Amino acid sequence: MNKEVIIIGGGLAGLTAAYLLEKKNISSTILEARDRLGGRIHTARPDDHKRMELGATWLGKQHKSLIQLLQELDLDLEEQHLGEKAFYEYISTSPPQLVQLPPNDDPTWRIKGGTDQLIGVLQDRLTQSDIRTGQIVLSIQETDKVEVRTQSTVYYADCVITTLPPKLLADRIDFTPALPKELRQISNQTHTWMGESIKVGLFYDEPFWLKADSSGTIMSNVGPVNEMYDHSDPEKKSFALKGFLNGAYHSVSREERKEIILNQLRKYYGDKVDGFIQYEETVWRNESFTFTDYSESVLPHQNNGHEIFGRTYWNGKLLFAGAETSPISPGYMDGAVESAKRVADQI
Repeated sequence: MNKEVIIIGGGLAGLTAAYLLEKKNISSTILEARDRLGGRIHTARPDDHKRMELGATWLGKQHKSLIQLLQELDLDLEEQHLGEKAFYEYISTSPPQLVQLPPNDDPTWRIKGGTDQLIGVLQDRLTQSDIRTGQIVLSIQETDKVEVRTQSTVYYADCVITTLPPKLLADRIDFTPALPKELRQISNQTHTWMGESIKVGLFYDEPFWLKADSSGTIMSNVGPVNEMYDHSDPEKKSFALKGFLNGAYHSVSREERKEIILNQLRKYYGDKVDGFIQYEETVWRNESFTFTDYSESVLPHQNNGHEIFGRTYWNGKLLFAGAETSPISPGYMDGAVESAKRVADQI
């Protein structure tokens, strides 16, 4: 008799786990709190030609499990354009410098057509799984099976895979019996990848940054935008700049953040930056189904890939997946895929 499996979280780890389990003829029920799938993969699509990656975006040749999955799903890659020159700000007392970039021997790639293509194709491949959005999990209890209670429904299964960031899991879900003390402590001290990030993007009618003998690449020690890149699509139907705003600006308004970004970009490109046609952002700290505040100081990537997440609990009824749980590429899309492979093998 096949096992009944519940997967908590419909992001990359959860959908990949379901996909791999179906290969073993094991169906699953996926419970996702949001009204969309993807988790920290979030591609904004204002219209048919525009797309802005506001979550996970890039991968490299070292991300072997992710690349293997993309090939299996017939998804292609496109190289991230960095160009030959970039604006660089070293200190606030000196103006930005247009500097020559070194040769790019290890290219960075994006998923052609948008990172959300990966989520869509995985969803299409799931023919035996039941996907339910808007399901906020409140508690998990071990009985002769496992009981998972959401705000509206109670589910039962032989085992549960949770793919939530460990800190979020520790804060939001009640476990009966309680999880081991060490696991609770480590979870509370585990950094949530991208949790403090603010990803921003601006669409334009033309890529004026290329005409300025630049590439759209900006590196700044001064900020508040620390990095920015050309985010135009290869077909030249959409032109955009995308970057990272300092996470300290999560508490100001959207309009204030937009003006802060434009003010910095004017230093490099002048008033042309004011001609944007659309502004997009995701403040990940404000995403309650991704981030919850730390009760103590936590360093970037702290406890990501800790071996405690690779164990099974409740006699194999409870397993942990998600980008933070993988010792390989912890915090990245590749780590999410690696964790899904692990739990699929453990069931």
